[in-house]
Amino acid sequence: MVEVAELPRNETGIGTVLGVLKQQFGDRLQTGQAIREQHAHTTTWIANQAPDGVVFAQSTQEVSDIVTVCAAHRVPIIAYGTGTSLEGHVNAPAGGICIDLMQMDKVLEVNASDLDCRVQPGVTREALNTYLRDQGLFFPIDPGANASLGGMTATRASGTNAVRYGTMKDNVLSLEAVMADGRIIRTASRARKSSAGYDLTRLLVGSEGTLAMITEITLRLQGIPEAISAARCSFPSIEAASRAVMATIQYGLPVARIELLDTMVVQALNNYSKLDLPETPLLLLEFHGSEAGVAEQSETFGALAEEEGGTGFEVTASLEERNRLWQARHDAYWAMLALKPGCDAVASDVCVPISRLAEAVAACEAKAKEMKLIAPVVGHAGDGNFHASLLIDKEDKEERARAAAFISWLNTLAISMDGTCTGEHGIGQGKRAYLVSELGQGTVDVMGAIKRALDPDNIMNPGKILPG
Repeated sequence: MVEVAELPRNETGIGTVLGVLKQQFGDRLQTGQAIREQHAHTTTWIANQAPDGVVFAQSTQEVSDIVTVCAAHRVPIIAYGTGTSLEGHVNAPAGGICIDLMQMDKVLEVNASDLDCRVQPGVTREALNTYLRDQGLFFPIDPGANASLGGMTATRASGTNAVRYGTMKDNVLSLEAVMADGRIIRTASRARKSSAGYDLTRLLVGSEGTLAMITEITLRLQGIPEAISAARCSFPSIEAASRAVMATIQYGLPVARIELLDTMVVQALNNYSKLDLPETPLLLLEFHGSEAGVAEQSETFGALAEEEGGTGFEVTASLEERNRLWQARHDAYWAMLALKPGCDAVASDVCVPISRLAEAVAACEAKAKEMKLIAPVVGHAGDGNFHASLLIDKEDKEERARAAAFISWLNTLAISMDGTCTGEHGIGQGKRAYLVSELGQGTVDVMGAIKRALDPDNIMNPGKILPG
């Protein structure tokens, strides 16, 4: 595990708040060690820092009541959804109260004619799409995990569909949120555009719970396409596959998904998912549109891929085959673990301009080999975002140190290419050290000023994004 600093604790305030919340919430306040540690655990290698209590909220007013009590006694508050974040977002370095939002799981309103809906933060993306299916609508952001929409909003999540449909910042129309003093605000209306004041919606999207606690989200929806086809194409090298991606984007082909898998990942998927893919770098794609449009898109991509040495290009409209391919992609994490039995996976993501993708991925593979690390790569190649998953023994201090050095090198590489140290996982605790080098001290100082203005006592998820 990577150790992270503890922050000063307000023991008197924490004790008082636990007493007040116990009276108000009874058994919905839990203080057992196991449940507290569970609510600080994510799929991360950052050491667990448990809160002092976990409250299961059921309404916006309850969240407001909890925050008001915590604010009065300067006790930290951490929001919790499904716990799938990767950079220590739900740790409690100063202790405090975790507010579990998963019982706030209602789809409150669907406006089919306006292509939008309003949901509580505990609704998961899969639950929303199941709810919408019979209305011919879907929500396109797919980070892989069945994350809560509140958490996806707070971390500005992305995923396989981002190349066509954008990220959470492009698909959130409005928010209801509880501020650090307990006030409830709404950031915007359902209108598709507005020039009314500061864009508080975009300010809170991606703020990782450090400015406010999100209690409702109004989301942009899409109509289920008339036709969907999935495709796969193998390439002789990562560079060739990346050039094909760049050609596809530059051509303006409206591909819905375009995922890059390196040779190690393909080998792992063949074993884990019982596939028979050629064991070379692979692109997985999906095309959305009319029957004629999808056929034209796939034909055009086939020609572009052939110019870069692509082989084995296959297209399928079969729902069963499409699901099989994409399920394999989503199972890549588990498949990769089998490459080194008994290991743990440490996932890190960066994002670079598409023109630098081939160079970045090739450098990543070479550096891992040089450092004697196993680091298979998958990427949302259409927007230059890729993930290196280090397979290590977390109990081996020397291997942990090499892994930490590799992640530091990778973050620095992406920033040097005018990219970012995180395309979708967020900053949390794990990537705070790279924010100044990416954005500059002046920009980070402005972020700090916003934080102090909205949360002067630093009770909203302290120790994340910004120091202290």
